Amino acid sequence: MFTPQNLLREARRQKRLPECRVPAICVFDPDGDLVDSLHATGCARRHPTWACYHTVLDIFVQDKIEDGIVGRVVGAPFAVLVAEELFTSR
Repeated sequence: MFTPQNLLREARRQKRLPECRVPAICVFDPDGDLVDSLHATGCARRHPTWACYHTVLDIFVQDKIEDGIVGRVVGAPFAVLVAEELFTSR
C-alpha cells in the first residue's frame, strides 16, 4: 500500500538505516536558498538516518533548538507526501 509509513520502511530496508526521529520543527525551503546558505556557513548538517528517497533532511540549530529543513520540495502533492513522512518520523 502506498503510505508514508510503508515508503519509509522500504527505504530504510533498502538503505539499511535504522528508524529515526526528526526534529519537532521542520520547514520546507522550496528554492533551496536557505539550505544552501546554511551549508555554506557550516550551520547545517545532514540528518544521518532520514530515509526518504527523494529528499535530504538537514539539521540546524536556531535559538538553541534543533530544527530540520528540507530543501527543494516543490509542488503541493510532493510537499504533502514529504510532510506526512516527517510526521510519521516524529
